[in-house]
Amino acid sequence: MGDPSTDASGHRARLRQRLFEGGGKALLDHELIEYLLALAIPRRDTKAQAKALLNQFGGLGALLGADAETLRRAGLSDSVIGALKISEATALRLLETRLERRDLLSSSDAVDSYLQAAMGHSAVEQVRVLFLNAKNLLLANEVMWGGSVDEASVHVRKVISRAIALGATGLIIVHNHPSGDPTPSSQDIRLTRELAEAGRHMKVQVHDHIIVGSSGRSSLRALGLL
Repeated sequence: MGDPSTDASGHRARLRQRLFEGGGKALLDHELIEYLLALAIPRRDTKAQAKALLNQFGGLGALLGADAETLRRAGLSDSVIGALKISEATALRLLETRLERRDLLSSSDAVDSYLQAAMGHSAVEQVRVLFLNAKNLLLANEVMWGGSVDEASVHVRKVISRAIALGATGLIIVHNHPSGDPTPSSQDIRLTRELAEAGRHMKVQVHDHIIVGSSGRSSLRALGLL
């Protein structure tokens, strides 16, 4: 019987070669995670653990999007968590660079891809704002607060004050629904309308309020709610 460490090494070499020759799409989801785990756990077969993690978390996006404490509770070491989180951070950085120097109002595919990856699988609700200049180019991409969108008037003041400080003339507000369902709530609609009204007075246009969930996204503008 062969040495397990040698067998694992040979398997990783074959994965690496497929990756070099065919790019990321040449590997299945569990193979991507398997390779990441192998970087943190040398000389051990990580295929079974990769498949178990994907099954436990419900897929690649949910696994990479899980916070460090959740991953730690799942029994993962800090070195494994680091490998997963650096992969997520790199992917998000790549997607975010695709928003640079582009008219975001005519680049909906790039915006949607970034937002879905950044927020779609998060177990914690957060609100971020994309601040735009007069050419609809991104000035800043900031998480403004965590939790629900209650206390709308407090949040409206915070967003408009930040827009003025940045010299923004427009914004897109985004938040996620950890339930996975992107259907807007009554609080979402109220915040959107109060923000749009306050923005009009300060010459800051609210272009959209996008809600992201694991099952998709919704646009309050497209729904006729803005």
